[in-house]
Amino acid sequence: MLHSFNSARRLALAAILASVPVGPLMADLTQPEGPVILTVSGAIAQTNGDGAATFDLAMLEAMDPQSFETGTIWTEGTSTFTGVPLRRILEAVGAEGEVLTLRALNDYSVEMPSEAVDDNAPLIAYARDGAPLSRRDRGPLWVIYPYDSDAAYRNDTIYTRSVWQLDRIEVGG
Repeated sequence: MLHSFNSARRLALAAILASVPVGPLMADLTQPEGPVILTVSGAIAQTNGDGAATFDLAMLEAMDPQSFETGTIWTEGTSTFTGVPLRRILEAVGAEGEVLTLRALNDYSVEMPSEAVDDNAPLIAYARDGAPLSRRDRGPLWVIYPYDSDAAYRNDTIYTRSVWQLDRIEVGG
């Protein structure tokens, strides 16, 4: 009797799981073929090895990049930044946490509530004015906001979250 109950329970669970839709961004992540420039770890549902999701530049470029023009307090004039909205990356890995820790190559880090991420900002930029961001130019990845488009993006909190040389995001809490 107990055996048949467990079998029925397993079949019911399998039917429920089979009916859960999986969106296009939740497809299996491919393996990076080039150098890894971003690692996302923590409370994520999709990984491509060792409990983390790793991305090379080609993988990010394939994620429907966006561009906007803005000035920054760190550069002269305006530039066109191209990259992937952070929200899109979080959706691709199935992020489930409330706090993001953004960490740079030099171990600078800042925490950011996941609710502060909107559809278009911040952008995880990999190019400026059509050229890849080098380490010397705050790359290979830079957390950029459209600072010129809204005064809400011009404050110390946002500037602190504008991590350059970003290489890791940990999803927690």
